Amino acid sequence: MPENLPDINISSLAGPLYVVLILIEIVAIKLRGGGGSYEAKDASTSIFMGAGSAVIGGSLGFINIAVLIFVYNLAPVKLPFNVWTFVACFILWDFCYYWAHRYYHRCRWAWAAHVVHHSSQHYNLSTALRQTWTGLFTGALVLYLPLALLGFHPALIALCGGLNLIYQFWFHTEYIDKFPKWVEAVMNTPSHHCVHHANNPRYLDANYAGVFIIWDRLFGSFVPELASDPPRYGLVSDLGTFNPLRVFSHEYVGIFKDITKPGLTLVQRVLYVFAPPGWCHDGSRLSSQQIKQNYVAKHGKPKNNAGLPE
Repeated sequence: MPENLPDINISSLAGPLYVVLILIEIVAIKLRGGGGSYEAKDASTSIFMGAGSAVIGGSLGFINIAVLIFVYNLAPVKLPFNVWTFVACFILWDFCYYWAHRYYHRCRWAWAAHVVHHSSQHYNLSTALRQTWTGLFTGALVLYLPLALLGFHPALIALCGGLNLIYQFWFHTEYIDKFPKWVEAVMNTPSHHCVHHANNPRYLDANYAGVFIIWDRLFGSFVPELASDPPRYGLVSDLGTFNPLRVFSHEYVGIFKDITKPGLTLVQRVLYVFAPPGWCHDGSRLSSQQIKQNYVAKHGKPKNNAGLPE
C-alpha cells in the first residue's frame, strides 16, 4: 500500500453508529407516533442477517481484495492518493455500484443473493442491515475491476466502497420526509430509496442509485415517490416468515426447483438461472418488468406530484 494511503477499517467504525441510529429512530418514532414502524421479529431477522453478512464478508473479503490487487498490478498507470483521486474514485465507485445494483435486479442468480435485502415488509434503519451472505458469488465484482485497471489502489477502492455503503444506511427510513428540490435532484434520499424497496407495480425496478440519484435520471430508471401511491414494502410475493435460513435460501431453492423441472431444454434451464426474476418458460408467472408494463397499459403512464407525465 502506498505510504500516503490511510489504512482505515471503515466497517469497524460504522457498526456502533448503526446501533445508535437504530435506537434513536425507535425512540423518535414512539415520541412522534408515526414516521415508520418496527416489528421485533422483523428487526431481529434483519440484524441477524446483517451480522452473518459481516462475518462472512470479513472472512472472505480477502478474495475480492486479491482480485483487485491482481488487476491493479496490470494497470499501466498507478494513481497517487490525494483529494482529487479520492473524489474521482468515490464518484466512479458509485457509478459502478449503480450498474451492479441494476444487475442484482435483472439477473435471477444475482437476485437470489440480493432478494434478502428486499424481503422485509418494513422500511426502517434495521432493514438496511438485512444483507446477503452470498454476495461474493454473484460475480458483481467484475463491474468494479475497471477502477483497479484505471490505477486506483485496491485500498482506496475499498475505502470508497465502505463510505458509499455507510451513506446508504441512513436513508432506509420513513421518518425523514423529502429534502429541498436541489438535494433530491442530485442525491439519493429516503424518498427515492423507499421507492426502490416498494412492491407497488409502478415502483418496481427503479432507483438503483447508491449516493447519486443522477445515475437513475441519466439511464431511465428513476421513478419519484408519489403521495397518491404510498409505497408498500416487501416482495411481489412475500415470504411470510422471519426464519433467517429461509430468508437466505428461498430464491436458491426456487432456482433449483425450476431447473430440475422435467421436459425443459438446456437453454430454458439456463434462463431459469440467469434471466430476470420471474421469467418462466410457459408464461405462468410474470417478471417485475411485465408486471410494471401491465400496470401502465391498464392505468396509463402515471403523473408525478406536479401533475406532469413522468
